[in-house]
Amino acid sequence: MKKGSTIIASLIILFSSCSDNKKPTPGNQNNIPKESNTNIKKKTIVFFGNSLTAGYGVSPSEAFPAIIQKKIDSLGLPYNVINAGVSGETSSGGKTRIDWILREPIDIFILELGANDGLRGTPLSETKKNLQDIIDKVKEKYPDSKLVFAGMEIPPNMGQAYTTEFRNIYTDLAAKNKMTLIPFLLEGVGGEPELNQADGIHPTAEGHLIVAENVWKQLQKLL
Repeated sequence: MKKGSTIIASLIILFSSCSDNKKPTPGNQNNIPKESNTNIKKKTIVFFGNSLTAGYGVSPSEAFPAIIQKKIDSLGLPYNVINAGVSGETSSGGKTRIDWILREPIDIFILELGANDGLRGTPLSETKKNLQDIIDKVKEKYPDSKLVFAGMEIPPNMGQAYTTEFRNIYTDLAAKNKMTLIPFLLEGVGGEPELNQADGIHPTAEGHLIVAENVWKQLQKLL
């Protein structure tokens, strides 16, 4: 994946509110002003990943986290999406910067890292430990947060044993930490030339629409 840092802060949603200054008439509960929707505190969903999350090669509004935000808004759900994707990020890099991300409360944490480790042939034990360390930090800081793991796969040219063990990292850690698992983030997109950019790795805008659906299938269960 390409280097270069991109952390995209999520949208700030403006609410419209109305007020009723009339005092309630005794015995007539219909005159009591109802609580405004502006008092509903929005929860935070953080997508923590690499260039796939950051939306390398497409506009910020076309990246799958932004598509998820639009879906959430259309349903009137009280959630803000934070895109904390950084191009070129490895599990080691994610472990280094997770403390910065954890400065603000997180209700749902979606972890999308490890692909760059696999493409570089990083020892699997190292990748697995880094990912577990990230998960541990989130659980320690926000024990009530819901955790989601975006599963990844790598090309078979790394060898059958390596690619199989790499895939198992996601299923093993998801089970161990009771995380919701997205089996394969790029399902229906990976290996499809028309849905990927020239590098064959990063989805096009159309590809991101499919990735967003893969995420939504699991995420909607938690909202």
